[in-house]
Amino acid sequence: MTKQVTASSFASLNAPLGFICEFVIAILGGTVNDLSSQAAWESSLGMNRRTLLKCAGTLMGASTLSANLTFSQESSGGKRVNNSSFNTKMMGFMLPHEQFPVSKLVDYGVAAERAGFDLLATSDHLQPWQANEGHSGQAWVTMAAIGQRTKHVWIGPTVTCPTFRYNPAVVAEAFASLNLLTPGRIFLGIGSGEAINEEASTGSWPKWDERSERFIESADLIRKLWTGQQVSHKGKYYSVNARLYDPPATPIPLLMAANGPKAMRRAGQYADGLITDGKTWKQYKSEFQAGARAAGKEAGRMPVLIEQYAIVGSKQDAEKAAELWRFGPKAFKKYYNVRDPEEIEREANSEIPLEQVYGDWPVGTDPNAHLKTVNELFESGATIVNIHSGQPDLQPVIEFYGREVLPKVRMKAVA
Repeated sequence: MTKQVTASSFASLNAPLGFICEFVIAILGGTVNDLSSQAAWESSLGMNRRTLLKCAGTLMGASTLSANLTFSQESSGGKRVNNSSFNTKMMGFMLPHEQFPVSKLVDYGVAAERAGFDLLATSDHLQPWQANEGHSGQAWVTMAAIGQRTKHVWIGPTVTCPTFRYNPAVVAEAFASLNLLTPGRIFLGIGSGEAINEEASTGSWPKWDERSERFIESADLIRKLWTGQQVSHKGKYYSVNARLYDPPATPIPLLMAANGPKAMRRAGQYADGLITDGKTWKQYKSEFQAGARAAGKEAGRMPVLIEQYAIVGSKQDAEKAAELWRFGPKAFKKYYNVRDPEEIEREANSEIPLEQVYGDWPVGTDPNAHLKTVNELFESGATIVNIHSGQPDLQPVIEFYGREVLPKVRMKAVA
Protein backbone atom coordinates (compact mmCIF):
# COMPACT_ATOMS: atom_id res chain seq x y z
CA MET A 1 0.00 0.00 0.00
CA THR A 2 1.33 3.43 -0.91
CA LYS A 3 1.95 5.70 2.07
CA GLN A 4 0.92 9.32 1.79
CA VAL A 5 3.74 11.42 3.21
CA THR A 6 4.28 15.14 2.87
CA ALA A 7 7.15 17.39 3.88
CA SER A 8 4.97 18.77 6.67
CA SER A 9 4.85 15.27 8.13
CA PHE A 10 8.44 15.86 9.14
CA ALA A 11 7.91 19.19 10.83
CA SER A 12 10.41 18.20 13.51
CA LEU A 13 13.16 17.94 10.87
CA ASN A 14 14.65 20.74 8.82
CA ALA A 15 13.09 21.33 5.42
CA PRO A 16 15.82 19.85 3.16
CA LEU A 17 16.06 16.69 5.24
CA GLY A 18 12.31 16.41 5.34
CA PHE A 19 12.18 16.55 1.55
CA ILE A 20 14.91 13.95 1.10
CA CYS A 21 13.41 11.65 3.67
CA GLU A 22 10.02 11.96 2.00
CA PHE A 23 11.64 10.31 -1.01
CA VAL A 24 13.26 7.63 1.13
CA ILE A 25 9.89 6.82 2.68
CA ALA A 26 8.45 6.52 -0.81
CA ILE A 27 11.13 3.98 -1.71
CA LEU A 28 10.77 2.01 1.51
CA GLY A 29 6.98 2.07 1.27
CA GLY A 30 6.91 0.89 -2.31
CA THR A 31 5.87 4.07 -4.11
CA VAL A 32 8.95 3.81 -6.34
CA ASN A 33 8.70 0.34 -7.79
CA ASP A 34 11.32 0.23 -10.53
CA LEU A 35 14.98 1.10 -10.85
CA SER A 36 14.45 3.48 -13.75
CA SER A 37 12.13 5.66 -11.63
CA GLN A 38 14.56 5.49 -8.73
CA ALA A 39 17.48 6.45 -10.97
CA ALA A 40 15.56 9.43 -12.29
CA TRP A 41 14.84 10.63 -8.75
CA GLU A 42 18.49 10.15 -7.72
CA SER A 43 19.59 12.17 -10.72
CA SER A 44 17.17 15.02 -9.99
CA LEU A 45 18.16 15.13 -6.32
CA GLY A 46 21.89 14.88 -7.07
CA MET A 47 22.36 11.99 -4.66
CA ASN A 48 23.17 8.30 -4.79
CA ARG A 49 21.89 5.22 -2.98
CA ARG A 50 24.49 5.54 -0.21
CA THR A 51 23.27 9.07 0.58
CA LEU A 52 19.68 7.90 0.56
CA LEU A 53 20.43 5.03 2.90
CA LYS A 54 22.25 7.38 5.25
CA CYS A 55 19.14 9.59 5.27
CA ALA A 56 17.03 6.53 5.94
CA GLY A 57 19.06 5.83 9.05
CA THR A 58 18.33 9.32 10.30
CA LEU A 59 14.68 8.84 9.49
CA MET A 60 14.48 5.63 11.50
CA GLY A 61 15.60 7.60 14.53
CA ALA A 62 13.07 10.29 13.83
CA SER A 63 10.35 7.68 13.51
CA THR A 64 10.29 7.34 17.29
CA LEU A 65 8.34 10.61 17.21
CA SER A 66 5.40 9.00 15.45
CA ALA A 67 4.67 5.32 15.28
CA ASN A 68 2.17 5.73 12.47
CA LEU A 69 2.96 8.17 9.68
CA THR A 70 -0.51 7.82 8.15
CA PHE A 71 -2.52 8.16 11.36
CA SER A 72 -6.09 9.30 10.99
CA GLN A 73 -9.14 9.36 13.24
CA GLU A 74 -12.84 9.52 12.54
CA SER A 75 -14.25 12.97 13.12
CA SER A 76 -17.79 13.55 14.36
CA GLY A 77 -18.70 14.67 10.86
CA GLY A 78 -17.68 11.29 9.45
CA LYS A 79 -14.63 12.48 7.51
CA ARG A 80 -11.26 11.02 8.42
CA VAL A 81 -8.69 13.65 9.34
CA ASN A 82 -5.05 12.74 8.80
CA ASN A 83 -3.21 14.00 11.87
CA SER A 84 0.14 12.32 11.14
CA SER A 85 2.10 15.56 11.26
CA PHE A 86 0.34 16.61 14.45
CA ASN A 87 1.29 13.28 15.99
CA THR A 88 4.98 14.16 16.05
CA LYS A 89 6.75 16.27 18.63
CA MET A 90 6.61 19.83 17.36
CA MET A 91 7.64 23.20 18.69
CA GLY A 92 5.19 26.05 18.28
CA PHE A 93 5.53 29.79 18.73
CA MET A 94 2.72 32.03 19.96
CA LEU A 95 1.81 35.22 18.08
CA PRO A 96 -0.27 37.26 20.56
CA HIS A 97 -2.61 39.76 18.93
CA GLU A 98 -3.22 41.31 22.33
CA GLN A 99 0.38 42.56 22.52
CA PHE A 100 1.49 43.38 18.96
CA PRO A 101 0.01 44.86 15.75
CA VAL A 102 -0.67 42.54 12.83
CA SER A 103 2.28 43.75 10.75
CA LYS A 104 4.73 42.94 13.56
CA LEU A 105 3.18 39.51 14.15
CA VAL A 106 3.64 38.63 10.48
CA ASP A 107 7.33 39.50 10.71
CA TYR A 108 7.70 37.45 13.88
CA GLY A 109 5.95 34.51 12.23
CA VAL A 110 8.36 34.56 9.30
CA ALA A 111 11.32 34.80 11.68
CA ALA A 112 10.01 31.90 13.77
CA GLU A 113 9.81 29.60 10.75
CA ARG A 114 13.33 30.63 9.75
CA ALA A 115 14.54 29.80 13.27
CA GLY A 116 13.10 26.29 13.03
CA PHE A 117 9.71 26.42 14.75
CA ASP A 118 7.20 23.94 13.33
CA LEU A 119 3.93 25.71 14.13
CA LEU A 120 2.64 29.26 14.57
CA ALA A 121 -0.35 29.81 16.84
CA THR A 122 -2.31 33.05 17.04
CA SER A 123 -4.79 34.39 19.54
CA ASP A 124 -8.14 35.49 18.09
CA HIS A 125 -9.66 38.39 20.02
CA LEU A 126 -11.91 41.38 19.47
CA GLN A 127 -10.38 42.98 22.58
CA PRO A 128 -7.24 42.18 24.59
CA TRP A 129 -7.52 40.45 27.93
CA GLN A 130 -6.06 43.53 29.67
CA ALA A 131 -6.21 47.10 28.42
CA ASN A 132 -2.46 47.60 28.97
CA GLU A 133 -1.69 44.93 26.36
CA GLY A 134 -2.74 47.51 23.81
CA HIS A 135 -3.65 45.60 20.63
CA SER A 136 -6.20 43.25 19.09
CA GLY A 137 -5.85 42.77 15.33
CA GLN A 138 -7.88 40.35 13.21
CA ALA A 139 -6.29 36.90 13.47
CA TRP A 140 -7.49 35.44 10.16
CA VAL A 141 -5.87 38.32 8.26
CA THR A 142 -2.60 37.65 10.06
CA MET A 143 -2.73 33.94 9.24
CA ALA A 144 -3.38 34.62 5.55
CA ALA A 145 -0.43 37.01 5.36
CA ILE A 146 1.91 34.64 7.19
CA GLY A 147 0.85 31.78 4.96
CA GLN A 148 2.03 33.67 1.89
CA ARG A 149 5.45 34.39 3.40
CA THR A 150 6.20 30.95 4.84
CA LYS A 151 6.64 27.49 3.34
CA HIS A 152 6.54 24.80 6.02
CA VAL A 153 4.98 25.84 9.33
CA TRP A 154 1.51 24.89 10.47
CA ILE A 155 -0.66 27.96 11.17
CA GLY A 156 -3.80 28.25 13.26
CA PRO A 157 -5.61 30.01 16.10
CA THR A 158 -5.51 29.08 19.76
CA VAL A 159 -8.34 29.79 19.68
CA THR A 160 -11.27 31.01 17.56
CA CYS A 161 -14.76 31.00 19.13
CA PRO A 162 -17.34 29.79 16.56
CA THR A 163 -20.51 30.49 18.51
CA PHE A 164 -21.40 34.21 18.84
CA ARG A 165 -19.40 36.92 17.05
CA TYR A 166 -18.49 34.34 14.39
CA ASN A 167 -21.25 32.15 12.97
CA PRO A 168 -19.95 28.59 12.51
CA ALA A 169 -20.72 28.73 8.77
CA VAL A 170 -18.48 31.80 8.46
CA VAL A 171 -15.71 30.01 10.38
CA ALA A 172 -16.01 27.01 8.08
CA GLU A 173 -15.76 29.23 5.00
CA ALA A 174 -12.83 31.27 6.35
CA PHE A 175 -10.70 28.26 7.22
CA ALA A 176 -11.54 26.47 4.00
CA SER A 177 -10.24 29.57 2.20
CA LEU A 178 -7.12 29.72 4.36
CA ASN A 179 -6.55 26.06 3.56
CA LEU A 180 -6.77 26.81 -0.16
CA LEU A 181 -4.18 29.56 0.25
CA THR A 182 -1.94 27.37 2.41
CA PRO A 183 -2.90 23.73 1.75
CA GLY A 184 -1.84 21.16 4.32
CA ARG A 185 -0.64 23.78 6.83
CA ILE A 186 -3.84 25.12 8.42
CA PHE A 187 -5.37 23.86 11.66
CA LEU A 188 -8.40 25.23 13.47
CA GLY A 189 -8.32 25.59 17.22
CA ILE A 190 -11.69 26.49 18.73
CA GLY A 191 -12.85 27.48 22.20
CA SER A 192 -16.13 28.39 23.88
CA GLY A 193 -15.13 32.04 24.19
CA GLU A 194 -14.74 34.90 26.64
CA ALA A 195 -16.98 37.82 27.47
CA ILE A 196 -14.36 40.34 26.28
CA ASN A 197 -15.01 39.08 22.75
CA GLU A 198 -18.46 37.51 22.60
CA GLU A 199 -20.53 39.62 24.99
CA ALA A 200 -18.72 42.77 23.90
CA SER A 201 -19.65 42.22 20.24
CA THR A 202 -23.10 40.64 20.50
CA GLY A 203 -24.48 41.50 23.95
CA SER A 204 -24.98 37.78 24.59
CA TRP A 205 -23.14 35.71 27.18
CA PRO A 206 -25.24 32.80 28.49
CA LYS A 207 -24.31 30.24 31.14
CA TRP A 208 -21.69 27.54 30.55
CA ASP A 209 -24.14 24.78 29.65
CA GLU A 210 -25.60 26.73 26.72
CA ARG A 211 -22.17 27.88 25.56
CA SER A 212 -20.95 24.29 25.61
CA GLU A 213 -23.96 23.04 23.66
CA ARG A 214 -23.47 25.78 21.07
CA PHE A 215 -19.81 24.90 20.87
CA ILE A 216 -20.44 21.21 20.13
CA GLU A 217 -23.12 22.02 17.56
CA SER A 218 -20.80 24.53 15.88
CA ALA A 219 -17.96 22.03 15.57
CA ASP A 220 -20.25 19.48 13.95
CA LEU A 221 -21.63 22.07 11.55
CA ILE A 222 -18.15 23.26 10.54
CA ARG A 223 -17.08 19.72 9.71
CA LYS A 224 -20.20 19.06 7.65
CA LEU A 225 -19.68 22.23 5.63
CA TRP A 226 -16.05 21.30 4.98
CA THR A 227 -17.24 18.26 3.02
CA GLY A 228 -18.41 20.59 0.24
CA GLN A 229 -21.84 18.98 0.26
CA GLN A 230 -25.15 20.77 0.67
CA VAL A 231 -25.86 21.11 4.40
CA SER A 232 -29.40 21.52 5.68
CA HIS A 233 -29.00 21.96 9.42
CA LYS A 234 -31.70 22.88 11.90
CA GLY A 235 -30.18 22.51 15.32
CA LYS A 236 -30.96 23.82 18.75
CA TYR A 237 -29.02 27.03 18.17
CA TYR A 238 -28.16 27.28 14.46
CA SER A 239 -30.07 26.95 11.20
CA VAL A 240 -27.91 26.72 8.09
CA ASN A 241 -28.91 25.71 4.59
CA ALA A 242 -25.81 26.18 2.49
CA ARG A 243 -22.89 24.62 0.67
CA LEU A 244 -19.24 25.64 0.59
CA TYR A 245 -18.42 25.84 -3.09
CA ASP A 246 -14.70 26.08 -2.26
CA PRO A 247 -14.17 23.39 0.40
CA PRO A 248 -10.74 22.70 1.91
CA ALA A 249 -8.11 21.23 -0.39
CA THR A 250 -6.84 18.99 2.41
CA PRO A 251 -8.35 17.88 5.76
CA ILE A 252 -8.13 20.52 8.48
CA PRO A 253 -7.36 19.24 12.01
CA LEU A 254 -9.90 20.65 14.46
CA LEU A 255 -8.60 21.05 18.01
CA MET A 256 -10.59 22.17 21.04
CA ALA A 257 -9.36 24.25 23.96
CA ALA A 258 -10.03 23.06 27.49
CA ASN A 259 -9.26 24.50 30.92
CA GLY A 260 -11.27 22.30 33.27
CA PRO A 261 -12.50 18.71 33.69
CA LYS A 262 -15.77 19.00 31.73
CA ALA A 263 -14.09 20.83 28.86
CA MET A 264 -11.24 18.28 28.80
CA ARG A 265 -13.71 15.41 28.43
CA ARG A 266 -15.56 17.37 25.73
CA ALA A 267 -12.35 17.90 23.75
CA GLY A 268 -11.49 14.21 23.92
CA GLN A 269 -14.93 13.27 22.65
CA TYR A 270 -15.60 15.84 19.94
CA ALA A 271 -12.22 17.13 18.69
CA ASP A 272 -9.30 15.81 16.69
CA GLY A 273 -6.98 17.09 19.42
CA LEU A 274 -6.53 19.30 22.47
CA ILE A 275 -5.27 22.81 23.29
CA THR A 276 -4.56 23.47 26.96
CA ASP A 277 -1.96 24.55 29.53
CA GLY A 278 0.47 22.37 31.44
CA LYS A 279 -1.33 22.54 34.77
CA THR A 280 -4.72 21.58 33.31
CA TRP A 281 -3.13 18.77 31.31
CA LYS A 282 -1.51 17.23 34.36
CA GLN A 283 -4.64 17.56 36.49
CA TYR A 284 -7.28 16.40 34.02
CA LYS A 285 -5.53 14.26 31.42
CA SER A 286 -7.73 11.33 32.45
CA GLU A 287 -10.87 13.30 31.51
CA PHE A 288 -9.52 13.92 28.02
CA GLN A 289 -8.69 10.24 27.69
CA ALA A 290 -12.16 9.24 28.89
CA GLY A 291 -13.80 11.51 26.34
CA ALA A 292 -11.69 10.03 23.56
CA ARG A 293 -12.60 6.48 24.62
CA ALA A 294 -16.29 7.38 24.64
CA ALA A 295 -15.96 8.40 20.98
CA GLY A 296 -13.98 5.30 20.04
CA LYS A 297 -10.71 7.19 19.63
CA GLU A 298 -7.22 6.57 20.99
CA ALA A 299 -6.18 9.56 23.08
CA GLY A 300 -2.52 8.65 22.66
CA ARG A 301 -2.79 9.23 18.93
CA MET A 302 -4.42 12.65 19.21
CA PRO A 303 -2.43 15.90 19.08
CA VAL A 304 -2.04 17.74 22.38
CA LEU A 305 -0.89 21.38 22.17
CA ILE A 306 0.29 22.89 25.45
CA GLU A 307 0.99 26.60 25.74
CA GLN A 308 4.10 27.42 27.78
CA TYR A 309 5.21 30.90 28.74
CA ALA A 310 8.96 31.49 28.66
CA ILE A 311 11.26 34.44 29.32
CA VAL A 312 14.69 34.79 27.73
CA GLY A 313 16.09 37.29 30.19
CA SER A 314 16.08 38.30 33.83
CA LYS A 315 13.61 38.23 36.69
CA GLN A 316 12.88 41.88 35.90
CA ASP A 317 12.02 40.90 32.33
CA ALA A 318 9.66 38.26 33.70
CA GLU A 319 7.97 40.78 35.97
CA LYS A 320 7.51 43.23 33.10
CA ALA A 321 5.93 40.52 30.94
CA ALA A 322 3.76 39.30 33.81
CA GLU A 323 2.23 42.76 34.15
CA LEU A 324 0.67 42.27 30.71
CA TRP A 325 -0.45 38.68 31.32
CA ARG A 326 -1.35 39.06 35.00
CA PHE A 327 -4.89 37.75 34.48
CA GLY A 328 -3.52 34.29 33.57
CA PRO A 329 -3.93 32.41 36.88
CA LYS A 330 -7.62 33.38 37.04
CA ALA A 331 -8.39 33.67 33.33
CA PHE A 332 -10.77 30.72 33.23
CA LYS A 333 -11.85 30.81 36.83
CA LYS A 334 -13.20 34.34 36.84
CA TYR A 335 -12.07 36.80 34.17
CA TYR A 336 -13.54 35.01 31.17
CA ASN A 337 -16.91 36.29 32.41
CA VAL A 338 -15.77 39.95 32.46
CA ARG A 339 -16.54 42.06 29.37
CA ASP A 340 -14.20 45.01 29.99
CA PRO A 341 -10.39 44.64 29.58
CA GLU A 342 -9.84 47.62 31.90
CA GLU A 343 -11.83 45.89 34.65
CA ILE A 344 -9.85 42.67 34.19
CA GLU A 345 -6.61 44.64 34.47
CA ARG A 346 -7.74 46.40 37.65
CA GLU A 347 -8.88 43.19 39.30
CA ALA A 348 -5.78 41.24 38.29
CA ASN A 349 -3.52 43.98 39.65
CA SER A 350 -5.29 43.88 42.99
CA GLU A 351 -5.70 40.10 43.29
CA ILE A 352 -2.70 38.35 41.70
CA PRO A 353 0.94 38.80 42.80
CA LEU A 354 3.40 38.93 39.92
CA GLU A 355 5.31 35.95 41.33
CA GLN A 356 2.19 33.83 40.94
CA VAL A 357 2.01 34.74 37.27
CA TYR A 358 5.56 33.80 36.25
CA GLY A 359 6.30 31.23 38.94
CA ASP A 360 6.18 28.25 36.55
CA TRP A 361 7.78 29.99 33.56
CA PRO A 362 11.36 29.12 32.57
CA VAL A 363 13.25 32.39 33.08
CA GLY A 364 16.84 33.05 32.05
CA THR A 365 19.37 32.65 29.26
CA ASP A 366 20.49 29.16 30.26
CA PRO A 367 19.17 26.85 27.52
CA ASN A 368 18.95 23.98 30.01
CA ALA A 369 16.19 25.71 31.97
CA HIS A 370 14.08 26.02 28.84
CA LEU A 371 14.95 22.51 27.64
CA LYS A 372 13.93 21.04 30.97
CA THR A 373 10.47 22.56 30.77
CA VAL A 374 9.96 21.59 27.13
CA ASN A 375 11.16 18.02 27.62
CA GLU A 376 8.96 17.52 30.68
CA LEU A 377 5.92 18.58 28.69
CA PHE A 378 6.76 16.17 25.88
CA GLU A 379 7.32 13.39 28.40
CA SER A 380 3.90 14.11 29.91
CA GLY A 381 2.22 13.37 26.58
CA ALA A 382 2.21 16.74 24.80
CA THR A 383 2.85 16.55 21.07
CA ILE A 384 3.16 20.31 20.53
CA VAL A 385 4.81 22.72 22.98
CA ASN A 386 3.75 26.26 22.08
CA ILE A 387 6.19 28.87 23.42
CA HIS A 388 4.63 32.16 24.48
CA SER A 389 6.83 35.04 25.58
CA GLY A 390 5.30 38.23 26.89
CA GLN A 391 8.49 40.21 26.30
CA PRO A 392 8.32 43.51 24.36
CA ASP A 393 10.55 42.24 21.54
CA LEU A 394 10.08 38.63 20.42
CA GLN A 395 12.96 38.58 17.95
CA PRO A 396 15.67 37.79 20.56
CA VAL A 397 13.42 35.05 21.98
CA ILE A 398 12.97 33.50 18.54
CA GLU A 399 16.69 33.64 17.83
CA PHE A 400 17.61 32.17 21.22
CA TYR A 401 15.26 29.25 20.78
CA GLY A 402 16.41 28.69 17.21
CA ARG A 403 20.05 28.68 18.24
CA GLU A 404 20.05 27.13 21.70
CA VAL A 405 16.86 25.13 22.25
CA LEU A 406 15.26 23.74 19.10
CA PRO A 407 18.37 21.84 17.87
CA LYS A 408 18.72 20.13 21.24
CA VAL A 409 15.03 19.22 21.34
CA ARG A 410 15.44 17.52 17.99
CA MET A 411 18.64 15.79 18.98
CA LYS A 412 16.85 14.29 21.97
CA ALA A 413 13.92 13.27 19.81
CA VAL A 414 16.05 11.25 17.37
CA ALA A 415 18.49 9.87 19.98
